[in-house]
Amino acid sequence: MHIVVTGAAGFIGANLVKALNGRGEYNIIAVDHLSRADKFRNLVDCDIADYLDRDDFLSEIEAGTFDDDIGAIFHQGACSDTMEEDGRYMMKNNYRYSVMLLEHCQNNDIPLIYASSAAVYGAGKTFVEDRANEAPLNIYGYSKFMFDQVVRRVLPEQTAPIVGLRYFNVYGPREQHKGRMASVAWHFYQQYKKDGKIRLFGGSDGYAPGEQRRDFISVEDVVKVNLHFLDHPRHSGIFNLGTGRAEPFNAMAAATLNALARLDGKPEQTLAQWAAQGAVEYIPFPEALVGKYQSFTQADIRCLREAGYDAPMLDVKNGVTRYVEELVKQNVAELVKQNMAAGY
Repeated sequence: MHIVVTGAAGFIGANLVKALNGRGEYNIIAVDHLSRADKFRNLVDCDIADYLDRDDFLSEIEAGTFDDDIGAIFHQGACSDTMEEDGRYMMKNNYRYSVMLLEHCQNNDIPLIYASSAAVYGAGKTFVEDRANEAPLNIYGYSKFMFDQVVRRVLPEQTAPIVGLRYFNVYGPREQHKGRMASVAWHFYQQYKKDGKIRLFGGSDGYAPGEQRRDFISVEDVVKVNLHFLDHPRHSGIFNLGTGRAEPFNAMAAATLNALARLDGKPEQTLAQWAAQGAVEYIPFPEALVGKYQSFTQADIRCLREAGYDAPMLDVKNGVTRYVEELVKQNVAELVKQNMAAGY
């Protein structure tokens, strides 16, 4: 039996493939759309049975090629660009594709674990998995919201497990291909590496500079939760996936700077001390994001806990420290390769 991971060359998908390998699972069908060819690097250290383009996979599904040969589908593939304005593309890619996979899974008794998003809550301040709290601000959030509604209609008469995970702000390894859509942690690291400073938004929505708050969750925890539901197929539903803590962007910046300081054998400092040295800079809040920006998110994870997931989640300080250490390690390895290629 195969395990299918859609979006397998992407951020969360590739981390899932690697974690499945770590459990001894190699009979994996990786599904993706490599219009960004550099995403292949995310799978170089992974072992898979086959790779299929996302459209080819859907055609094979419809043709019955994989009947009785799929044990579970992790559906991570989606366009996650919150600034995308092509609604037809977004709905076809994120919504319609997902509906077709859901129908196949229900018709063939295949567990489906899929990526939803905290974007369904829009500017709301109550992050509980309930229709009354959902009002997306952009077409990306709407595409996720619409599929969640389909799932809710199917759940009462489901024939196979269905789990939707509403990801909050995920950060961690294998996101370098995402560019401007990469996590705050990745951008902060790159900014400091390039310019010796980290830039944060100034005050907005009543928040002081850098004090806008998000529920930042490490991809390590996201992967663990996905695998939890693979191991516990009796649980179905839509679940928030965050830490349950809202932490300010200032904390993310301080964690990044202190992680780098520790690696250099230097002492930690407060955010104020870093700012006094010019390592933190506040920039005006972008006009393009006014009315489209979540200044506060905090997952209510009671449903997740009730479904049996009781492991602690990494906080920003510890999660970002681990991530920065991994980024530095990757940079060192890349420098070694470049020097070897240059004959040094």
